[in-house]
This record gives sequence, structure tokens and C-alpha cells, in this order.
Amino acid sequence: MSWRQLESMAPGEVLPPEFFARSALQVARELLGDYLCLREHPHGPVHRWVIHETEAYTGPDDKACHAAKGLTPRTQVMFGAPGHWYIYLCYGVHWMANIVCERQDHPAAVLLRGAGHADGPGKLTKGLGIGKQHHGKLAVPANGLWIETGEDVPDKAVDVTPRIGIAYAEEWVEKPFRFIWREATHDLKPAKWRPTKKKRARNR
Repeated sequence: MSWRQLESMAPGEVLPPEFFARSALQVARELLGDYLCLREHPHGPVHRWVIHETEAYTGPDDKACHAAKGLTPRTQVMFGAPGHWYIYLCYGVHWMANIVCERQDHPAAVLLRGAGHADGPGKLTKGLGIGKQHHGKLAVPANGLWIETGEDVPDKAVDVTPRIGIAYAEEWVEKPFRFIWREATHDLKPAKWRPTKKKRARNR
């Protein structure tokens, strides 16, 4: 059972920091089917793209993780609270959108590799206009970039493979930390605008 099922979250609710305060592997898997949401202006339309590919970077022992080199000005946000955006420029060309996971001082994150009609992390950020203006911010509507609950994707619809472009990561190269919702890849289009739903009261 997924976290959002345990928390009785309905589709369209904003994922809170508590969702991200777990293993990056769990978060990466469960983000499939959720909506990456962006609003450029406070009263502008909301663009919602269904997430269909992710990669987990699990902490300082993970040699493919930027935090493996320790605390630096670039990775500082990864050492902070979960649920914040870690946005960096790759090879001076493409912005990469990551969401910080796990606990404070344990630097881990999930890279969003595919959403909507974008089948790569650079295409994703370019298509939505994600960039350094979102770096370090909490993933909530007030900050213009957030994630909402979508549908649960069954395990049978998910491919789990090694990550891409990490030949330098030694024994971590073959770790199965990439998650792909294969039935959605290349077929999904940006969702039409709809207002963000308010969170329901939960029965405990």
C-alpha cells in the first residue's frame, strides 16, 4: 500500500514534506502517476504533467549522488529538510529537477526524468520552464512548483533499471534505482488546467 493510500489522500492533493521524508527509493517509485505542477504567476493557469520516470539518489554512500563529495554550496539544499527542490545545471545546458528526500542531514533526492510528453530531464525542465528560480524552495503551490497526488501505478506496469549517465559511480552503476511507467512513456500529454483541491479532513 502506498503512502498516499495510508494517509487517505485523494487525487489532486498536494504532497506534503512528510511524503518525501522517507527512502529516496520509496519516493521515486511512488511518484510515478503523480502530477508535477507549475504556475508561473500567482493567478495564472496551473500546468500539470504526469510523472512517468524517476531516479533515486540515496545518500552520501551512493557514488552517483552529488552528496557523495560532501557538503558544498551546490549540494547544501540536499542536507536540509525534505520536500525542497534541488535544481542544478547539467553541463551548462540543461536544468535538472530533483526533490530532496529522507531526513535532515542525510542528503538524498529523486531526479524527475520524465513527465507529460517530455521523455528526458532536460526536456522536462525546458518544457515547464523550471530553473534556478525554483532551487531551494519548498515544493508547495505558493512557490510555484509542487507535486500533487495522481493515480497509483501497479508494479506490473513499472520497469526498474540502472540509472543513466553515471559511468563514474563504480559499484553503484548497476543499482536498479530508475523507475519507468512504461505504459505512459511517450503517450501522455500535459494535463488541462484545474484548480488545486483543498486537503480533506482525515479520519484517524
